[in-house]
Amino acid sequence: MIGGMATGRHALSDAQLATLADDIRGWAMALGFQAIGIADTDLSAAEQHLIEWLHAGRHGEMGYMERHGTRRSRPAELIPGTLRVLSARMDYWPGAARDAEAVLADDALGYISRYALGRDYHKVLRQRLQQLAVHIEDAIGPFRYRVFADSAPVLEKALAEKAGIGWIGKHTNLLEQRTGSWFFLGELYTDLPLPVDAPATNHCGTCQACIDICPTRAIVAPYQLDARRCISYLTIELRGAIPVGLRPMIGNRIYGCDDCQLVCPWNRFARSTAEGEYSPRHQLDAPQLLALFAWDESEFLARTEGSAIRRIGYECWLRNLAIAIGNGPHTPAAHAALHARADHPSPLVREHVAWALARHAGGA
Repeated sequence: MIGGMATGRHALSDAQLATLADDIRGWAMALGFQAIGIADTDLSAAEQHLIEWLHAGRHGEMGYMERHGTRRSRPAELIPGTLRVLSARMDYWPGAARDAEAVLADDALGYISRYALGRDYHKVLRQRLQQLAVHIEDAIGPFRYRVFADSAPVLEKALAEKAGIGWIGKHTNLLEQRTGSWFFLGELYTDLPLPVDAPATNHCGTCQACIDICPTRAIVAPYQLDARRCISYLTIELRGAIPVGLRPMIGNRIYGCDDCQLVCPWNRFARSTAEGEYSPRHQLDAPQLLALFAWDESEFLARTEGSAIRRIGYECWLRNLAIAIGNGPHTPAAHAALHARADHPSPLVREHVAWALARHAGGA
């Protein structure tokens, strides 16, 4: 979170605020964003959905979702004085990466969610949004703001929908008609009373391809996701053992899951990112599972430096790989690799390795 220090309010006319909003769009495009919109802070409808989701326990072990309370759905409670939220979109689809479906179809390879193949998006977005704030300061002087990029209790998709960036699809990701869903979101909270944009409208229609494709049936109904079954949650957010019944469904997905996006018809319009920061690193777009499983912790840290992957830690990395290898070819090399980790110091790793060895022994 990066912020300005000014406390004064600017007496800008409506015409000046409208001009400033237009200028902000131009500066955002020059900084590498593909869209930016302006929303007010009324998220009452989204707040009710959030409360129901939490009460149903669908957040799993993400306890922070409850601890943040209404600060997530009431921007002015998080940052007092907030009147508007600038919601910015940055595309990340790595067109140069190995074909996603081909990687998923090859059970000797590990699949990593396309968003995590390049540099950690948190850093990129925060830096660019801070630069946008500097442009605004240069134009009107110091003003109150805070910058966020998935780094605080922010209902980013609901805000983006209000700001006209896109609509929340049945898979609960944000969609845009001309580009699909392969993009990141970032926000700039401010007390500047800028003119707001019209909210986006929904264009999912009768399609439910995302619901039908989900390997673990985590999309329990249109617009309702049970994180406890979501492969992204299981492989990234969950720090303990992955439920045994869900392990075979994970396949070779070792960090996140993109199935609901890969099948979405709107993503046929996706364009490759021009942002070099999101280009695949270390051939992680189609890595051999056994090669990854052979990494020691120092190699894991070196190969994931500056990447979002590092946040899960080495133990969870080995946990995820053990499941993928257990779901993969039952070869002597795979058996040897698993056996070499059978006495790993971590109980978490040992459990998942034992499960994978049992899968191989049983021929399942």
